[in-house]
Amino acid sequence: MKNGIVILNYNDFENTKLMLDEIKNFKVLDYIIVVDNKSKDDSLKKLKKYESKKIKIVETLENQGYAAGNNVGIRYLIDNYKVDNIIISNPDIIVREEDIKVLISDLEKKDIAVIAPVVKEPNEISRGWKLPTFFSELLSNVPYFHFLENKILSYKEEDYQKDLTQVEVVKGCFFIIKKEVFEIIDFFDEGTFLYYEEIIIGKKLKELGYKTFVDNRVSVIHALSKSVDKSINRINKFKILKKSQFYYEKYVNKWDVFKLILLRISYYVDLFLVSVINLFRR
Repeated sequence: MKNGIVILNYNDFENTKLMLDEIKNFKVLDYIIVVDNKSKDDSLKKLKKYESKKIKIVETLENQGYAAGNNVGIRYLIDNYKVDNIIISNPDIIVREEDIKVLISDLEKKDIAVIAPVVKEPNEISRGWKLPTFFSELLSNVPYFHFLENKILSYKEEDYQKDLTQVEVVKGCFFIIKKEVFEIIDFFDEGTFLYYEEIIIGKKLKELGYKTFVDNRVSVIHALSKSVDKSINRINKFKILKKSQFYYEKYVNKWDVFKLILLRISYYVDLFLVSVINLFRR
């Protein structure tokens, strides 16, 4: 079994460097593709020094977002190498080789299309969640009610007492997918610039009958790089998130006009409140 990993870099050379230094000698990884998503700093020049027989640095012509940037690396990997599994990873992930091996073995032994670890972040632990519902999407646009949204989309605690838990969506910062499955769903949906990528993948996989699992024995640390925060302010980040949400519900989930109107109204109400809150924080 051949395994390739795709890492998307944007103005985040230090984290990408740390990850490359850690994983470049992992025997479980046959190929490492780093995509520089048209960084505005000197990331590309520095990353080029890491090129080797195993590590390839690929440059995008323009920054068209997370999905499009990853697709450049995925297609480069498939076009140039024969791989069975594709690992998608943010550069700010800390992972052990032994844990990757466990996840790969899950794909070999189980009827699984996507496998992911438990993702540990500074303020939360993610073990996968359910696809959004009409009610949860509306709640996501109501300030201070996000805890209700999380409750709706979370699985029960007892579901995570097993080695493997079947879920509908996993964190997009680190997961492994079978190459042929990725090809069938046509990789990442480039209709979004940032956010909702993993939800769209989860929706497509569910519709086609493919299974997604989290391995509760394995965890990675997501250090939460600030590259997005440095390049996009709070209000613009909120607008990008909601644009992706609307795209998902209209074109992927295919909501009717009435639901889309309600979603749009709730968005403008929340945008006003977020703008007011942001004004007082200055």
